[in-house]
Amino acid sequence: MSAGPGFGVYVHWPFCAAKCPYCDFNSHVRHTPPDQARYATAFAREIATTADRAPGRTVSSIFLGGGTPSLMEPATVGAILEAVAAHWTVAPDAEITLEANPSSVEADRFRGYRAAGVNRVSLGVQALNDADLRMLGRLHDVATARAAIEVARATFPRLSFDLIYARPGQSPDAWAAELGEALSLAADHLSLYQLTIEDGTPFAALHRAGKLVVPDDGAAAELYAATLDAMAAAGLPAYEISNHARPGAECQHNLVYWRYGEYAGIGPGAHGRLVLHDGRHATATERVPEAWLERVEARGDGLIVDDLLSAEEEGDEMLIMGLRLAEGIDMERYRAIAGRNLDPRQLSDLVRHGMIERTVDGRVRATRAGFFVLDAVVADLAA
Repeated sequence: MSAGPGFGVYVHWPFCAAKCPYCDFNSHVRHTPPDQARYATAFAREIATTADRAPGRTVSSIFLGGGTPSLMEPATVGAILEAVAAHWTVAPDAEITLEANPSSVEADRFRGYRAAGVNRVSLGVQALNDADLRMLGRLHDVATARAAIEVARATFPRLSFDLIYARPGQSPDAWAAELGEALSLAADHLSLYQLTIEDGTPFAALHRAGKLVVPDDGAAAELYAATLDAMAAAGLPAYEISNHARPGAECQHNLVYWRYGEYAGIGPGAHGRLVLHDGRHATATERVPEAWLERVEARGDGLIVDDLLSAEEEGDEMLIMGLRLAEGIDMERYRAIAGRNLDPRQLSDLVRHGMIERTVDGRVRATRAGFFVLDAVVADLAA
């Protein structure tokens, strides 16, 4: 457990080669490649403006997310990392992650990212069978994914990859076999997400029309239970509801979020939480890349949201994020941030029902049973 949540910098590269039918992230397909030099200059300018508002920070993690950041040239990544280092102090052991899709992995480009300072890569594998990769709209096949994992493992000190479960027709046995294959690929961190149907996506339209049937809640819970058991047995227990790692290999950037730390959101559609002179601000930037670019060039940042949070809002956010973690929430810090205690009757009721437990060091955390209904647990505690 770290002494503090740290300070992270999230940089959003919003472009993709194709839009996946399940994805509701801020990602965009452009038939004409973006002007990377122009975007790099804009990223650097927004970093400078943000550092003026929040000076003196030591950066513990940088996360290049998307979209598909592996569509960036290494020079673009290098310019962004140089801009961060020019305006804040970057810790010597800072984790610097780049998200990549297997279809956009090239060994030379990966070596360029490593030379620029990237020390961790997160691969969007999503499935380890070709039929489901096609169904998910992915541009790679399993052979390409395996090759990308091999290149990443040879290039970076740390590797994670994502898989999606609760896919149409997926059985617990098939998922267990897929997890076994994932573990054989020697990743020390796996992000394992349940397929959810998000409003406004092609999958949502297919689901409404009855053309896409996903496992029901009971079947999905069975798959989640199998996930927890398999990963714990392999020495990669869940440190967060959907993330599994060998001890010491946890994603430090995401821990900043879940421990309710401070982070700058840079790039189109990026969100941030900055602690300024008057309190914690929730920030968000313009989502449309071209509009963000023009806004940054005109005024120095792409901010469209800059809200001062109340103590109650901060407390609720800390609950939502912190209860996702196996370590739970430090109640002394919660009281300092929220200005209140949790309702003792509500807390006792959840403990009695086996959803929450209190630890000897003063933390509150969800039990394994609580993880299965975490949204309801958080709603009860926040009430």
